[in-house]
Amino acid sequence: MNVELQLLQHLARDAHPTIAIIDESCAEYKDLFKKVRNYECFKYLHLGIISTIKRKSLLEIGKVVSINSAQSLHNFLANSDWSVDEFKQRRLNKIKQVLNGQAITVVIDETGDRKKGKKTD
Repeated sequence: MNVELQLLQHLARDAHPTIAIIDESCAEYKDLFKKVRNYECFKYLHLGIISTIKRKSLLEIGKVVSINSAQSLHNFLANSDWSVDEFKQRRLNKIKQVLNGQAITVVIDETGDRKKGKKTD
């Protein structure tokens, strides 16, 4: 069914596909989002994070995922009504399931990169 017909009939449309690995990993969280646009922004942010761009700002992510305005990504982060706590709990449960009781060591490098100039690496 085409998107225009879905809009005219007030039917829910499917989210635009990205790449398979993003679509598959984000699908587990789809029900957290009441609006398909919010779910798409969720996927676009994931796509931007794994991209090869140096600066992971909303503006740069917006450019690399080919959306018209990074404002939609900002609105998603600032104003959408999905449960971050529910997302965190699901993600933690998935990690525990994958680890299956196996011990891990987490190393946090707090030294970071030296800042040169006026832009972030």
